[in-house]
Amino acid sequence: MSMPPVIDLVQLRRGCSQCSLQQLCLPGGIHASDLRQLDEIVKRRRPVERGERLFRLGDRMEAIYVARDGAFKTTSVSEDGEEQILAFHLPGELIGLDALGSGFHRCEAIALGTANVCEVPFEELSSIAAQLPSLQHQLMRVIGQSGDRDHDHMDMLVRKQASERIGLFLHSLGERLIHIGASGADFKLPMSRQDIARFLGLAMETVSRGFTRLQEDGVIAVAGRRVQILDARELDRMAHGLDMMRRTCTVQANFDYSSEQGAMRKLRVGPD
Repeated sequence: MSMPPVIDLVQLRRGCSQCSLQQLCLPGGIHASDLRQLDEIVKRRRPVERGERLFRLGDRMEAIYVARDGAFKTTSVSEDGEEQILAFHLPGELIGLDALGSGFHRCEAIALGTANVCEVPFEELSSIAAQLPSLQHQLMRVIGQSGDRDHDHMDMLVRKQASERIGLFLHSLGERLIHIGASGADFKLPMSRQDIARFLGLAMETVSRGFTRLQEDGVIAVAGRRVQILDARELDRMAHGLDMMRRTCTVQANFDYSSEQGAMRKLRVGPD
């Protein structure tokens, strides 16, 4: 099977230097004089069709990928053969970082619809990053952002109420869409309800009821995959309510501990 052709430097510079996603992707923060070295290794792939895979479980890490448009999901398979969705990837977000530790992919990346993808050979990227501190810093930043999204996913899974999981999911997705210059208040979901259910660890019927409840409560309006945020404040409360409760409990515990320590000191030294 022949490899997709590498587009010439002028086209590549249009691909990075003039790409609307450059501040989110690897070129973000890189000096113009250094961009050429990155341009020279980036490969443009043909459009990826819905259901097509960028890599499969167990594949050796050859490259990292960035969707210029379109969205992807990364999945694994449970012991009973059920698909488990680990993450969703929007334009400008790196795909394939799961293999950084072992050098082999622990999941597979599947296109949710037709997409255009940039492919960056990892060995060459590592070599250039070692020479360009700005690129190395940006690479660490986007890896950290990927970790943040994993943390958000875990936060969703610990919520007991299905409506809270869905609310946090929509809130997080909206913030990510704003980050890439899209609307975070009126958007079309790139994934199906079944995909959302698997991502949130819920039954599809539960997800459907959750969307219905949020709509009945006036938080969102739903028409197929189109979602409109009607009450951003309530959605924000659902997303951050647990965190606020944790912070409140921590502050209260610290206050109680300080008060107790102060009382113990007075017992030891006597009244002032």
